[in-house]
Amino acid sequence: MSESTYLDGLAELLRRAPDEVFIQPHNVPDPDAIASCAALQFLLAQRGIEAEIVYDRELEKVDALLMLEVFGIRMVPASRAETMDERDWSVLVDVQKGSSNVSDLVTEEVAVIDHHERGKDESCLFYDVRPEVGACSAILASWFFENRIDPPARIAGALAFGILKDTENLTRGVSEFDMEMLYRLFRHYDPADLRRLNGSQLTMKDLLNYADAFRTVEVYGLLGFMRLDSPDDSLLGSAGDIVLSLDAVKVAVSWSVREAGIKLSVRSEVPSIKSSDLVRAIAAGIGVGGGHAHMAGGFLPREKLPEDRNPDLMIRHRSISFVESIIGP
Repeated sequence: MSESTYLDGLAELLRRAPDEVFIQPHNVPDPDAIASCAALQFLLAQRGIEAEIVYDRELEKVDALLMLEVFGIRMVPASRAETMDERDWSVLVDVQKGSSNVSDLVTEEVAVIDHHERGKDESCLFYDVRPEVGACSAILASWFFENRIDPPARIAGALAFGILKDTENLTRGVSEFDMEMLYRLFRHYDPADLRRLNGSQLTMKDLLNYADAFRTVEVYGLLGFMRLDSPDDSLLGSAGDIVLSLDAVKVAVSWSVREAGIKLSVRSEVPSIKSSDLVRAIAAGIGVGGGHAHMAGGFLPREKLPEDRNPDLMIRHRSISFVESIIGP
C-alpha cells in the first residue's frame, strides 16, 4: 500500500466537514497566496471536495489582479460569500491563525498550509508548515508531484509565478526545494503568461505613492527607514525592497500609519539580523510581528501606541537599538 500524502490527509479531514469548505489566504492576497489557493482548490476537487476561495480585504497590486484573468482564478470577498456560516470549515493558506494579516472569519479554521514560522496557535487539526521554503507555491507544487497529478497549464503557471515573486526572482529566501519545484513545473506552463504578468507591475497611482514614500527615506549605518502614506500592504513591502537595493542599506524598515494602527515591513540581507526578530523587537509590548529571516511584517494597534512618544521616532529607535545589540554601534 502506498504512503499517505498531505493531500490524502487533508482530504480525509475535510470529508468530515459539517457543511461547506472554504480556502482563506491572508487579507491582501499576493501572487504566492493566490497561486497556492488556486492549486489547493484544484487538488481538493480531484478528491471530490469543492471549496471556494475567500479573502477579507482586497487585491491591491496589478499583477495579483491580472493573475485572476490570466489563469482563470475565482476568489470572492468574504463579505460576498452569502452561504458562509459557523458550520463551515476553512483551510488557511500562506498564513496562520493569530497573524496580524488575517481576519478571523465566522468559519472554523481546521487546517494550515504555510511557509512562515510556525505560530503558537495549535487549534487546527492539520498542518503543513515549512518555514525553510521560500514560497508557499512550492509546497503546493510538491502536492501535485507526490500524488502523481499533472498540474494544468493555468495552475502550473500561477505556481511558477508565485515562486518567482515570493523569492524576488530566486534571489531572496529561495531554497533548493523551491528551485526543484520551479524546474518540475516548467514543462507544464506557457512562459508567455509569465511575460504578460511581468509586464504589468505598477499603476500610475503606485508610482506616485512610491515617489512620496522615497522622499521620507533616511539611512542610519546599514539601516534604511521609510514611511509610506499609502494604505496598500503590497506597496509597503515592495517599496521596502527598493530601499534595500540602495548600496549602503542592508536592512530596511518601512511602515505606514493607518486608522487602526501602524503596519510594519522589514527586509534584511544580514544573516545575523533576522527580519522576524527585528520586527518583534519593534512591536515588543505593543503589537505583533513575524515572518522569515529575510522578510517579515507586523502591526502596532493604535490603542496600544504610547501617547507620549512619536511613533516614527519609536520605530527608528527600537530598530537601531536592536541592530546595535547584535553588531555593535
